[in-house]
Formats: sequence, structure tokens, C-alpha cells
Amino acid sequence: MAHILIIDDDETTRYSLSRMVSRMSHIATSAATLQEGVAKASAGDIDVVFLDVRMPDGNGIEMLPTFRQAPSSPEIIIITGYGDPEGAELALKSGAWDYIEKGSSLKQMTLPLLRALQYRAERDSRAPVRSVISLKREGIVGNSAPLAVCLDLVAAAAGSDANVLITGETGTGKELFAWAIHRNSPRHRGNFVVVDCAALPETLVESLLFGHEKGAFTGADKVREGLIRQADGGTLFLDEVGELPLALQKSFLRVLQERRFRPLGSSRELESDFRLVAATNRDLDRMAAEGLFREDLLFRLKSVTIELPPLRDRPEDIKALARYHMDQFCERYGLAPKGFAPEFIDTLAAYPWPGNVRELVNALDRALLAARFDPTLFPAHLPLDIRIEVTRTALSRKPSSSEDKFKGPSRELPKLRELRETLIAQAEKQYLRDLMALCQGDMDKACRIAELSPSRLYALLQKYNIPRTG
Repeated sequence: MAHILIIDDDETTRYSLSRMVSRMSHIATSAATLQEGVAKASAGDIDVVFLDVRMPDGNGIEMLPTFRQAPSSPEIIIITGYGDPEGAELALKSGAWDYIEKGSSLKQMTLPLLRALQYRAERDSRAPVRSVISLKREGIVGNSAPLAVCLDLVAAAAGSDANVLITGETGTGKELFAWAIHRNSPRHRGNFVVVDCAALPETLVESLLFGHEKGAFTGADKVREGLIRQADGGTLFLDEVGELPLALQKSFLRVLQERRFRPLGSSRELESDFRLVAATNRDLDRMAAEGLFREDLLFRLKSVTIELPPLRDRPEDIKALARYHMDQFCERYGLAPKGFAPEFIDTLAAYPWPGNVRELVNALDRALLAARFDPTLFPAHLPLDIRIEVTRTALSRKPSSSEDKFKGPSRELPKLRELRETLIAQAEKQYLRDLMALCQGDMDKACRIAELSPSRLYALLQKYNIPRTG
């Protein structure tokens, strides 16, 4: 007998699904808000969650990772009255079992539930297999829901030899995740060979990858082992794989398929048993559609795809990241550990970090140099450009009725964090309205202007109930 949680603000939907579950001889529990649903998922042994998208207190898809982190790690079936291909893509990327429109037939609602329960029963009945008991995640700091999804994928990928493609903006930590896959895999005793595709000199790229014999070309005065051969028994990491020359992609595709290659000037082929992990901050699907990246190579690269969230999408990790890296800097420079004033963390949280974790680490290094022997870090120690940006953003927000209610001596002042969240939400909503009006439904253009991924932009539009046509 399974335990099914139904989260929907519509009473009729909750009643219908509860009856369906009861007829299948399972236990149904319902919740009318996300907050109530999270509490019930956290307290009970839930197998499957039916989760609505548009809820009174938020967006169901955005909360999906939180439900996946419940003690029983339930399967999530999204139900919505506003079916949308992009919403389905975002839900499945976030770990949903299925995505169903309300009004579907009883069979269409029942079958995904049966399959999810069958999957859980078969998984639980399997003999224990070797798994990553304690994930080695050196340098990967934080416990936010978006980060947890990525770490789950790392753990799953580490137990196989499947090719992995790690995507994300510059500075999100793609190489750290590649290292984590290697360290947690059976190949951890082998080499971890990094190939920076953006820095490969075009005239020497084949020699560096495949190696060469003495005299293979002018300047080849000795035999050189290529990077592919050095990765034998270990992991080959292609960083910024989107920069790999198009002419070389066909040759590398053959290596990837057969694990065999011929060094320049050699008459014989060599073998290399490597595991491939690639990373990019570019849209390889778009590049493939434009003929700038081989589609067949892309299919090979993304057996497993890990999409790293930008730092602005996991602000709850900023304090832990600041503590971790500041402690490292203090130890490196021989300084006593530093304390943080609350305003220091507030300033870090209010900045959008276009350079992500890499920019945060650089800012902390500069703050420490400014503070030097001061025991506590204040916003004044941060780089001036960051302080100016945070201040200008705060001052440029338009006054509104919700701000006015906080004014006046007869009312209690709100908590600073609550006020900031309210103002940020208002600014985001107005920005998205202006963006959609400007782009007239062109999501590609909107993503380029806002520098957001399609999934993130879609989630924000749903969160504020903003139509794509502006």
C-alpha cells in the first residue's frame, strides 16, 4: 500500500484524485498550499506527489527539488491546467516523473502513478549495488535545492562510464563538478586530464590530443604522448568543448566511438580506455542547428547532462560559500579567521554575481586584502564596484504602495530581509513585463537580453503570471 500526496488548490481536483487513489487501494493525503505540502512530505513516508503548478503561495515546478529532497525522495507527477511544452521541459529537467494536463482521462492519470509505483517497488527490491555512500565534493559548497539536484546527478554519473556534459555560465564551477565525478568513480586512481579547448592552438591541436612521432612535422624532434593517451584508465575532461575546432570534431567522434586513434606520423593505432566529461557555457544545441557543432558528436557527449545553476539562483548558499573561501584565504595568508557583519552577507546576497562563484571568490579575496588585520568584515571592505551596484539597484527601485505601508511612525518596521525580498520581487516583475513587451514573445531574444537560461526565464514568467507576449 503506497502513500500518495496530492497538492492542489482546487478542491475538486483534490477530491477526484483522492478517490482515484483510494480505489487503487492506496492512501491519499492532500494539501491546498505548497507550504502545507512540504510539511506533509517532510513528516510522512510519501511515495508519489501529484503537484499542481500554479499555487497560491508559489510555483510548483520551482518547489519540485524541495519535494524531491523529502526523506522518502518521492516521485513527482506534475498536474496543470495550463499545459506548455516549455513548462514540461522545465519540470522534467527538475526531476519530475511525468507532466499531465488536468482534464486528462482517468487512464491517463492512473498509468503514470502505476508506473512510478512499479519503478519504486523494483528499485527497492533490487540487491544492493555499489554506490557512492559519501560523495566527495571538495570545493562544492552549499545545500540549496538546485545544487542538490546537480549533486544527485554527480552521484548517479559516478557509478557508470557514461559520457557527461556539464553546462552552465562562466564561473559556476564546471571543472569542480568534473573532478567530483572522477573522484567518486571507479577510475579515481587514474589520471584526470584537462583539455582546455578554448586555448588549443589550431596548428598543434591534433598533436596535443593524439600525440606524434619524431619527425612527424617541423619541430617534432621527439616522440610525444597525446592527452588522449594520458587519460587511459582515467578521465578526459574537455573544458569549453564548444570551442573544439569543427574540423577536429569528426576525428574526435571516431576516437569517442572506438577508443582508438593514430598519432601524427605513426603507422599504427593506439588504444585509450578513458571516460569522457565535457563542459561548456555555450548553447550546443543552437550551435548544432546552425552547423557550428556536429550533431552526432553532441549526441555522444550528453549521455548525462548536468546543468549547473547560476549563483543568483541559489542565494541561500552565499553565506556558506563566503565562510568556506574566507577560511581558506585566512589560512593561506596566515591570518586569524574573520567574522562577518550581518550587513556584509546582506550585501553579498543583494548582488547578482554575473561572474558567479568565481567572481564571489575574487571579491572575497579583495575584501580580505582591504581588511587585512581587522577581525570583522563589513560592506566597506568589499570592492567599490559591487557596493555601487547594490546601492544603485536599491535606489533605482520605484516607490509603491507596498513600500508606503512600511512608512509612518505608527507602524512597525519590517525585517530588512523581508523588505529586500519584497522590493526585489517588485523589480523582477516590472523588469519581466518590460522584457516581454520589448521582445513580443521572442524567448530567444529575451534570454539573450536578460542573460537567463530558457528554463529560468520561463519559471520566472510563471512565478509572476506574466504572459510571453507582454
